[in-house]
Amino acid sequence: MSTVIKVEDLSKQYRLGLVGSGTFKEDVVKWWSKFKGKEDPYSLLGEENDRLTKGVSNYVWSLKNINFEVEQGDVLGIIGKNGAGKSTLLKILSKVTAPTTGSIKAKGRIASLLEVGTGFHPELTGRENIYLNGAILGMRKHEITSKLDEIIAFAGVERYIDTPVKRYSSGMYVRLAFAVAAHLESEILIIDEVLAVGDAEFQKKCIGKMKNVSEDGRTILFVSHAIESVKKLCNKGILLKNGLVSCHGDIGNVLNEYMKIDVGVEETGLIPYDADRYNTGEAKFTKVRLLDKKGSKIKNIFYKQNFVIELEIELFEKLDSFTFYVIINDSHKDKVGFISSDGKFNNIELDKGTHTLNVFFENNLLEGEYSLTIAFCHYPSGIDIDIVEHSTSFIVNRIAEVGKENFTWTKHGHFLLESEFNLL
Repeated sequence: MSTVIKVEDLSKQYRLGLVGSGTFKEDVVKWWSKFKGKEDPYSLLGEENDRLTKGVSNYVWSLKNINFEVEQGDVLGIIGKNGAGKSTLLKILSKVTAPTTGSIKAKGRIASLLEVGTGFHPELTGRENIYLNGAILGMRKHEITSKLDEIIAFAGVERYIDTPVKRYSSGMYVRLAFAVAAHLESEILIIDEVLAVGDAEFQKKCIGKMKNVSEDGRTILFVSHAIESVKKLCNKGILLKNGLVSCHGDIGNVLNEYMKIDVGVEETGLIPYDADRYNTGEAKFTKVRLLDKKGSKIKNIFYKQNFVIELEIELFEKLDSFTFYVIINDSHKDKVGFISSDGKFNNIELDKGTHTLNVFFENNLLEGEYSLTIAFCHYPSGIDIDIVEHSTSFIVNRIAEVGKENFTWTKHGHFLLESEFNLL
């Protein structure tokens, strides 16, 4: 097998809060250094991309010293926590953005599906966008025409193919975008986790198509948080952590390393300073952890396993009559479950300072990836004090806690409801 992608010493630096260098002086310094053949002095600045800490520098390395090779026909899974640098790496490989330092060598045409809204012209119809994308890849009109019916049938948007894509739903958009990327003649296919927008049936269809593409000798780079999909599809993997390559090689070994990393929070359970939250200033969540019955921190949970959601909250003033609630979100960020302390803490005063709340929970969730949105609010008004979206994530495994029993049911929905069957 020949090498189709070679990445050497690749780094990408961003300056927080600004577009470009930020000042005319810094732009001149960068230009002068380049003109003199010297190293950019600002490339010596910057910190590791750790979103849990505020840091002291405005310069952050989204990627730092990335090195790897991809062989023809490989299906490379790129995994890591949110903010690890996965999407940045794909954008550089797709030539959407340029690296700060380092080089990329690629053999063959690259088709990429990075995020909803990229790659298509909103004013053009679906049909016209198919021809436009084919032309960008260097294909002749008759070559695109020969693939047209197959693309439309796979996307399932025949009724709307002559409608401007700006009128498409996000699901229709992704269906057509994937169909175009997978069916047109490119040697390298790059897919970001944008497939999460599609429904379960279409995702399964996409995985099958990508398997067929790889069997034809084409190379695929695939970013996803859906571990089962990565395991089924990929033969090689890269694990990114804070912009660095933590592990690279056989997908099984990479996934084992990934499973050791806490998803969403570090070992301390600290909530990142840049978490997506709404806060009034009266109190705030500072930590969230998932614990097993022995009190050990976990991120992999089994069906029917009892576990504890441990919340630490800091009050800046005395409060009374309050309530907590937890929303369970699936991998698409859709709300699938709700836990509330409604009424339990009515007329209870909580003094200023740090307090810990434990939520005991029996897991009836089916296998998959989930996240928790946590909230603290006044009771009975329901006025929010602090809400942290997707504060931590966890994985539900199909295998029973004892490690012996395998549940063979097919997943439909997110919960397996308690029931009793009587055959008369």
